[in-house]
Amino acid sequence: MAQRPVAIGRRSGYVAAALILALLGVPLLAIFLRAGGGVLPGPSDWAALRFTLTQASLSAVFSVVLALPVARALARRRFPGRRLMVALTGAPFILPVVVAVMGLLAIFGARGLLNGVAAHFGLGPWRIYGLHGVVLAHVFFNMPLAVRMILQGWQAIPSERFRLAAQLDLPPRQVFRLLEWPMLRQVLPGAMAAIFAICLASFAVALILGGGPRATTVELAIYQAFLFDFDLGRAAVLALMQTSLVAVAAILALLVTRMDGSGTGLDRALPRWDSPGGWRRLADGAGLALAGVFLIGPLLAVAVAGLSGLGDLPSGLWPAIGNSVVVSLLSALSTVVVALALSAAMSRVVQGIGLLPLALSPLVLGTGYFLILNPVIAPGRLALPVTVLVNTLMALPFSLRVLAPAYLRVEADFGRLADTLALRGLSRLRWLLLPRLRAPLGFAAGLAGALSMGDLGVITLFGSEDRQTLPLLMYRLMGAYRSEAAASCGLILMGLSFGIFWLFDRGGGKSHA
Repeated sequence: MAQRPVAIGRRSGYVAAALILALLGVPLLAIFLRAGGGVLPGPSDWAALRFTLTQASLSAVFSVVLALPVARALARRRFPGRRLMVALTGAPFILPVVVAVMGLLAIFGARGLLNGVAAHFGLGPWRIYGLHGVVLAHVFFNMPLAVRMILQGWQAIPSERFRLAAQLDLPPRQVFRLLEWPMLRQVLPGAMAAIFAICLASFAVALILGGGPRATTVELAIYQAFLFDFDLGRAAVLALMQTSLVAVAAILALLVTRMDGSGTGLDRALPRWDSPGGWRRLADGAGLALAGVFLIGPLLAVAVAGLSGLGDLPSGLWPAIGNSVVVSLLSALSTVVVALALSAAMSRVVQGIGLLPLALSPLVLGTGYFLILNPVIAPGRLALPVTVLVNTLMALPFSLRVLAPAYLRVEADFGRLADTLALRGLSRLRWLLLPRLRAPLGFAAGLAGALSMGDLGVITLFGSEDRQTLPLLMYRLMGAYRSEAAASCGLILMGLSFGIFWLFDRGGGKSHA
């Protein structure tokens, strides 16, 4: 029996997997070899490790605890604007970190809104820099992610069980004990572990809000070893520490994530008769309102400050915009091409290789590539190509999780018919896959483009005045205390990020599958 052909050949998936292993393994090998000549971690390095673990733990706990009432309210309430509220929980994921941090500074900073109100009551200023500022920013980014994860758990409980609870006239406490708590025991550990792993690799937040040696993460220590000391051996040792941290956290997240299910039902969207009124309804409304203000407030602050500072735009704005757009588009294109090739292999091993970048961080990869390039060429000359490469690797796991299931569905539904029509290679790709994968391709490309547009990671190692992206320009303006110009750049960056995501996602349209 002839081997069944696939869209662009399994061989392309194997080639892509081998390429990913090389692109991840070679810089890690360079780090390992350089670390062999480095010194053992010193007191400041262990302090950075302790701070990294502390802020990640606190961020995970607060993100999940604050997400619980919001997710519960969204699960049991129906109100105008609910879909918009659910969609809002996905916005911080594609929001540029440096823009969000500037928005938080506008609300919680020394000259922010809250300190302005506190001054009227004779209260002292509240400083955002330090551990509490880093945790606050991480909660802003990750609480919406926790809301989505917990909400999915609530929606997985068959609605017939809530109807039976209403028929039995069970009080809210019993509904929670019998239906909701078993689900939460499955979902909460995985959500907390995932956010913990994400916060371990956070760089831009600690860079802007760290506030000194006492609030230095391992990633920030790598950056400082490069920029200030040019101690490549110490940077390599720290990169190995960071890689081990993130890898262990990622494995932990996979191990503690349990979704045994909440039983089966008829998949009908029935109303929640158990939704209590009185003070519980008011509490749900207050939780949703506070979450909405917390998520929208910083964005509005950036928009207002950015509009007022449009007359103070820096001279390097347009080249930075051009660099960011080019990096974003190239990253989006390369990400979907590699993700499509990995999906074509239809192999769990190959797709597992595509998820390996989750165990690394952009700064660690940048460190490895810097070590490789530095003896051969000035690394700054390749700032933009290296940024595209690293952003592609970082966005690949997310795009792969979007494309791979859709690819398998198309092959399962139409693969045999395509075999009968002798559709192979590029013909199969053109006539079968691309028309039916338009929606996931558009979403994956938009996600990769938006993440790349707002990235402030590896470009900090390689960037220069004539090779800087918009996030790097914005960070430098903030460091020079040109807050109005930085806010205007932030407004432009936010618009570009959401615009690129919208264009790709809208261009994908609706899939035919």
